[in-house]
Amino acid sequence: MATGAVPDRAEVRDAVRALLALLRERAPGRSVEVRVPPYGAVQCVAGPRHTRGTPPNVVETDPETFLRLAVGELRFPDAVAAGRVRASGVRADLTPYFPLLEPARPSDASADG
Repeated sequence: MATGAVPDRAEVRDAVRALLALLRERAPGRSVEVRVPPYGAVQCVAGPRHTRGTPPNVVETDPETFLRLAVGELRFPDAVAAGRVRASGVRADLTPYFPLLEPARPSDASADG
């Protein structure tokens, strides 16, 4: 994405699913449902567990926005304000959990010699 290369559909699907799993690990619980159609959804964030019907706390976004949030190219509040993320419910602010990945650090070329 940052390089301008367009990943294929399978790469996007696999990346979204892996990052949703990472989000579930980092924010254990079942009070918020995070949806990234058509690739997946997870329940996460500590709080009252949702079991039936429409969850009271839902975050939904498209795959590109989710990936940009995960790598720190986009801030959660900015994505919500721009309408790229739909967040409803008192626990739907996922700001503390993004980015999911640390930015890559440039290698130190001077260390080689």
